[in-house]
Amino acid sequence: MKLTKKADYALRAVFHITQLPEGELASIGQIAKEQSAPREFLAKILKQLTRVKILRSYQGIHGGYQLARPAKEISFLDVIEGVEGPISLNQCCRENAGCCNVYDDCKMRHFWKRQQNAYLSSLASETMDRYIQAPVAASA
Repeated sequence: MKLTKKADYALRAVFHITQLPEGELASIGQIAKEQSAPREFLAKILKQLTRVKILRSYQGIHGGYQLARPAKEISFLDVIEGVEGPISLNQCCRENAGCCNVYDDCKMRHFWKRQQNAYLSSLASETMDRYIQAPVAASA
């Protein structure tokens, strides 16, 4: 499984915002430049993250983005599913598994369900607060 560019940029944008001092806002231009992300694409991603209440958006000349809730309450799973929708490793792991014509007789279904649960659990356990860097002390 490969993480999409959209999910990668979303994670990097949220990570970038977690590194800001409390109360500071991040502009789209600032995030795009520091994360080497296309500005227009990033704008759409940030809008989605705002809609799912991971980010809060402020309009105006001094506007920008900040976290909508504490970093310890934002998991990698929240961010990825916030822009991509529910993750499914295989079609039999989807809510509507009826789309598979061998679902009832599939010998692999339980394997995929275990893999799905392990993957989702791993992403849910990784929260943004684990990656906040302590401020660097000023040299004397």
